[in-house]
Amino acid sequence: MMTHPLLPKLRQLKLSGMLNTLDLRAEQAVQEQLAPIEFLALLLDDELERRSQQRLAYRLAQSGCDAQKTLPRFDFSALPGLNRTLIQDLATCTFIARHENILLCGPTGVGKSHLANAIGIEALKRDLRVFARPIHRLLVDLNASRASGGFPRLMARILNSDLLILDDFGLQTLAPSAIQDLYEIISERYERGSIIVTSNRAFEEWHAVFANDLLASAALDRLTHHAHLLIITGESYRQRSRRKEALDQAKSPKKTA
Repeated sequence: MMTHPLLPKLRQLKLSGMLNTLDLRAEQAVQEQLAPIEFLALLLDDELERRSQQRLAYRLAQSGCDAQKTLPRFDFSALPGLNRTLIQDLATCTFIARHENILLCGPTGVGKSHLANAIGIEALKRDLRVFARPIHRLLVDLNASRASGGFPRLMARILNSDLLILDDFGLQTLAPSAIQDLYEIISERYERGSIIVTSNRAFEEWHAVFANDLLASAALDRLTHHAHLLIITGESYRQRSRRKEALDQAKSPKKTA
């Protein structure tokens, strides 16, 4: 391919990716007796798909989402009480256009982070800007960026993303400056951008995270307005996995000396 006679011209037109499928499509055109315009359409479709995949890979790398935690890989059978229809509806990402939030509460290991990540990936597929971080790490990085001069740029990314995913809300104690930053983020994104929050804490305990009744009331009032609240109950995926491994080991035949 690097010596293909069309390579210089395709490079000049920034279409060198067409070489990946050029021979295949040429063979297809001969076999199916395609018209020249049909052959060209196939090549252009390939190029558009290649660029779309490149954009998705770049956005995914920038977002902080995990490419492995997708909706098809989520085990709905383990959580029979979960409203699968609602999850599928949220995965269409229409809630983002309406600037609605999603709040996911439940014990450790029931798939809250997986669901949040999966919805983030669906948003990325729709060319939406996603920014996903564990909330404690985000606030630590935000505070550190003040010293480096990167605070305005990082805050702009947080505020301007179409979907902000804050994982593990309330897992660790927050410093007063972090609490103030969190309030500013929630306040600035109110009715401007969607937020997904996951938390191991019961929703009734969220006030305590702010350690400030006034900030807590103001922040949670904005966060819960136009929000979908999902309480997920069930057994930890990790606990089920350990039990399954122990059961498999018990069933496996023991080696004799």
